[in-house]
Amino acid sequence: MILSEVKDAISERNICVLIPTYNNEKTLKRVIDGVLDYTENIIVVNDGSTDSTSEILKNYTQITVLNLPENKGKGNGLKTGFRKAKELGFDYAITIDSDGQHYPDDIPVFVEALVDENEDVLLIGNRNMSQDGIPKKSSFGNRFSNFWFWFETGIKLEDTQSGYRLYPLHKIPIKYFTPKFEFEIEIIVRTAWRHVPVKNVPIKVLYDPAERVSHFRPFKDFTRISILNTILVTITLLYIIPRNFVNNFKKKSFKRFIKEDVLESEGTNRIKAFSIALGVFIGFSPFWGFHTLLVISLAVLFKLNKVLAFVASNVSLPPFIPFIIVASLFLGSPFVSGNSDFLNQEWNFDLVKNNILQYVVGSLILASTMSVITGIVTFLFLNKVNPENN
Repeated sequence: MILSEVKDAISERNICVLIPTYNNEKTLKRVIDGVLDYTENIIVVNDGSTDSTSEILKNYTQITVLNLPENKGKGNGLKTGFRKAKELGFDYAITIDSDGQHYPDDIPVFVEALVDENEDVLLIGNRNMSQDGIPKKSSFGNRFSNFWFWFETGIKLEDTQSGYRLYPLHKIPIKYFTPKFEFEIEIIVRTAWRHVPVKNVPIKVLYDPAERVSHFRPFKDFTRISILNTILVTITLLYIIPRNFVNNFKKKSFKRFIKEDVLESEGTNRIKAFSIALGVFIGFSPFWGFHTLLVISLAVLFKLNKVLAFVASNVSLPPFIPFIIVASLFLGSPFVSGNSDFLNQEWNFDLVKNNILQYVVGSLILASTMSVITGIVTFLFLNKVNPENN
């Protein structure tokens, strides 16, 4: 796109550029001047800077400046900027850091990608993290973040930590858990949970130790990020994956579900059979309350089909639980001295509590047996109906 086309697209799509800043007096002017080559739709959030930032911003009367009285973190600055952008009627916001690492002349990359997508999308700048001058801690942190983003959303990206982004303002969440650096992880995960596409676009990056001022505190911020990912993973396992499965199942007929999610799902017949076998094993296992967490974690660990494993783990539906309890106690009785008169007693969890070791041993035998049988039957069935997928 030529410059005039970029400017027209920015105007037509109601795009603004949001610049959060905190004590970046060396680079702020250069960043703002570079953005002004493309648009005056600029919102600068001065997050309690104590250097000459306020004086620099007084020279830019054509842009919107928000001066916060004290520094509360990048996340808070971005949230403040998003609210203001929506108040001003913008539909999209391109965020660019004020420390000079981002090139304003990459703005057309985001605009052109948005035009090509022709739908609401969250775009993240993909930096070349292998180039000279990139701190090793930044490269490691990015790989760490990429993995957890994939685990939490199923979306594979090469860069999830770049602050150079384009946000669809009316698709992102309104309320958030976090106020600081970890906010940029939370917002992309929770936006992806809303079924908004999240994609990378290629950008340039500059790390100049003489100019760049980083406010990232390795220990404190990495700890906060780890805590956030723990929360997001828990929500993913206990709510997002089951929700998506139920929603997808509701949209399809049973025949279509079998065809698309079982026969044509990712993986060979062997992988699918192992996935179902894993699910059945967990479903019959004695780890009540942790079935979903275990089956998804193990499916990810062993690179199995998470959907099939999760579905198969639901063999222990409430109507069948009494029968599973009795079968487990029966199978465990030859190995553990305990109660064997089950028919004359009420089949409930008190029966398990009074014969816990017998139940645990028997349930593991039952889980292993049913897992092997189900895996073999599934493999033979898939080989018959879809032999090309071996």
